[in-house]
Amino acid sequence: LCFLSENVSLLFKLYCLTVMTLVAATYTVALRYTRTVETELYFSTTAVCITEVIKLFLSVGILSKETGSLTRLITSLKENVFGSPTELLKLSVPSLVYALQNNMAFVALSNLDAAVYQVTYQLKIPCTALCTVLMLNRTLSKLQWFSVFMLCGGVTLVQWKPAQATKVQVEQNPWLGFGAIAVAVLCSGFAGVYFEKVLKSSDTSLWVRNIQMYLSGIVMTLFGVYMSDGAQVLEKGFFYGYTYYVWFVIFLASVGGLYTSVVVKYTDNIMKGFSAAAAIVLSTVASVILFGLQITVTFSLGALLVCISIYLYGLPRQDTTKIQPSETKSSKERLATV
Repeated sequence: LCFLSENVSLLFKLYCLTVMTLVAATYTVALRYTRTVETELYFSTTAVCITEVIKLFLSVGILSKETGSLTRLITSLKENVFGSPTELLKLSVPSLVYALQNNMAFVALSNLDAAVYQVTYQLKIPCTALCTVLMLNRTLSKLQWFSVFMLCGGVTLVQWKPAQATKVQVEQNPWLGFGAIAVAVLCSGFAGVYFEKVLKSSDTSLWVRNIQMYLSGIVMTLFGVYMSDGAQVLEKGFFYGYTYYVWFVIFLASVGGLYTSVVVKYTDNIMKGFSAAAAIVLSTVASVILFGLQITVTFSLGALLVCISIYLYGLPRQDTTKIQPSETKSSKERLATV
């Protein structure tokens, strides 16, 4: 990761996508293990916060390797991080939007059935594609649009679980739920593409950008700890319930986060979505082996659709490493390819 050039090879992109997919799949299985097997359940909010801290330190370490000396590292941090409040503010936008997305997802889950939530939340995939077209002046072919919607359907089927009647009837507001889903979907698409645009709109080092984002991420996650588990954390301790397995999950989340930023920088957010879908399929297969989960017909069909959509999206050879000039086509012309 240390010696990345702008003109990275196709092999390197495939390597990053593969690693990100495998890490995400392993993370899902390991996370489920820690949330179902551990006797003393740790606070998930503190784990998310520690992940941001580790990502920050890893990024500083990689930047020091990139700059070559401690003096150059300190100079770079002074100029680009501590001496650039505007840039810090710019990178705090995705952190704030992601925080809003997570809260809206919670509201949606509280007011919609799990199955309805899974189906509607997958609209974030075409929403990301739409944001890519509008914000990055990029054009997608009809085949790519078709593969995006096929992926959306495939992920929906993979995660589909029939609604089960519950003994406790919770009062729900479907309109509030759908409204929250709409906001969460828009947040997901916007934040990812916004970060991609920031990364590709300047020559600033990827690791400097990561440091800027993780600093604001730490502030946001600390606020999340205070709001969600503040009293319990003060009573039991910040690292309550932490085991080697929990630290392993945090490590996977940290490494996965770094590889995700590399993938966004050198491919695009849509490919990140395809990688996430592949990770869902792999983690489900692993759950069959480890937890005795039953494979259903809907899962099999969904997995097949995911695989076909990934293949179809990769067919058109299009450069997605750079942002296209805005003068080339209007938004209406780019959307006309749908």
